[in-house]
Amino acid sequence: MKQKFNINNLLRENIKNIKPYSSARDEYKDITDGMVFIDANENPFNTNVNRYPDPQQTNVKARLSELKGIPTNQILLGNGSDEVLDLIFRAFCEPNHDKIITLPPTYGMYSVLSNLNAVENIEIPLTSDFQPDFDEILRAAHSHTKLLFLCSPNNPTANSFEADVIEELIEEFQGIVVIDEAYIDFSKDESWLSRLSEFPNLIVTQTLSKAYGLAGIRLGICYASKEIISVLNNIKPPYNINQLTQAKALERLNDMDAVQSEVKSIIFEREKLSKALKSITFVKNVFPSDANFILAKVDDANKRYQQLIEKEIVVRNRTNQLLCDNCLRFSVGTKAENEKLIEVLNQL
Repeated sequence: MKQKFNINNLLRENIKNIKPYSSARDEYKDITDGMVFIDANENPFNTNVNRYPDPQQTNVKARLSELKGIPTNQILLGNGSDEVLDLIFRAFCEPNHDKIITLPPTYGMYSVLSNLNAVENIEIPLTSDFQPDFDEILRAAHSHTKLLFLCSPNNPTANSFEADVIEELIEEFQGIVVIDEAYIDFSKDESWLSRLSEFPNLIVTQTLSKAYGLAGIRLGICYASKEIISVLNNIKPPYNINQLTQAKALERLNDMDAVQSEVKSIIFEREKLSKALKSITFVKNVFPSDANFILAKVDDANKRYQQLIEKEIVVRNRTNQLLCDNCLRFSVGTKAENEKLIEVLNQL
């Protein structure tokens, strides 16, 4: 039986009592026209970005709260999801002591961050149908296994994990379960945000890079209990989200009709592309996709990848990843780009 969750049992000792850096904009927030600000050693001449940005990204969080139904004190923004993930490592994993569990093939940054933070990565491969191996995961976990990363829909396999398996893992795993939902907007499955309040050990990460078309601004989002978010706020850099990023994010979040239209178009094109790939003679298998990309097994991934490069089409060769022998990953492009891809594949 799982013990009652206590965040202090998982936090690093030096994090428990850390005193966060207090920026000038944390100490005085009531900015109004006509006030003289000479507290932050800023350049006084107006360039539209001469002042430090809001360290808590109040307006962006308020809009996300409205859209997602999650209180602002349960939201943290990062310089891309990678910063969010790194903060989670720093908060919970003692270097050269604690461990994490990942499920390859999966997003490569989990492994990179484990090495960067000197945290052992226990890899429990997905099953042959790309699902978590529940028994092996729990068998590998022990008191120093702090984090379990579930990427669903998963990259590079494009499938979602079974909800009942995820729920059992959240309930039985003794540490923090991080569900990476970078591709959730393209999935038929419901986001785990709808059940965030049920699980104090659950962290859900999302991004504006995929469905929102803002990969260039680098904005990742973390949703968790207010206790976890408070800890991550204490250790994040004071001005980690710049003013231009905040403004662009808010502009896009206020145009959800356009976002939803683009997502609908990508899903429509994904289904067309999947069907077309199945007709290509050297494509051996096209895996089901809940993401904005498709994983396909071909006869010779290295050969086909190079042939496509020569035709000025860049795809991702995933053949060196576990369970992805001779697999290529195709991001869903525009209608014209997808048609060009299929035309070229038929010529090879």
